[in-house]
Amino acid sequence: MGFVEMIRTLESYGISDVLLPFILIFTIVFAVLQKTKVLGDGRKNFNVVIALVMSLAVIIPHVLNKYPPGSDVVDIMNKALPNVSLVLVAILMVLIMAGVFGHNINLAGASLGGWITIIGIFGVVAIFGSAAGWNMFGWIRINEDVRNLVVIILVFGVIIGFITRETPGDKAEGMFNKLGDSVKSLLGKP
Repeated sequence: MGFVEMIRTLESYGISDVLLPFILIFTIVFAVLQKTKVLGDGRKNFNVVIALVMSLAVIIPHVLNKYPPGSDVVDIMNKALPNVSLVLVAILMVLIMAGVFGHNINLAGASLGGWITIIGIFGVVAIFGSAAGWNMFGWIRINEDVRNLVVIILVFGVIIGFITRETPGDKAEGMFNKLGDSVKSLLGKP
């Protein structure tokens, strides 16, 4: 039996509809419970039971076709995860290129890693939303001239930001530090 036939056989047994989503959900829930220690320290057995119940609560309705059309969690995961993997590979390639060609790259006072994280978060939300059938950008109804004007303004804003930014020696704070301080002041924390 070759690899192709083996994969087809495993697929006929339900590996992508039952086993892989079960393992993924179980692992994520268990890891979060272990890391956060919600139930207390040394409660591994309770964490296992909760992760098992939560993963079965997702898988069983999928197998029995109990989810409403278009909201099956396993189908959404199976549609979105290959795209998320593609985004992760793309981010990894960008980080490798940044590491090879530019050691300390700062954009508008923030590190390149911070920007990649923000872009990655938006990318993952867009991928999962698209897989779930959300019309995320349907509310944007602009003509081509307005879109071009917005792009030109953004490009000039980035250029002006590069020209006018303060150097690290001038005690300049990054955009993310200022954002964090703003959030702390709103929450009333020092």
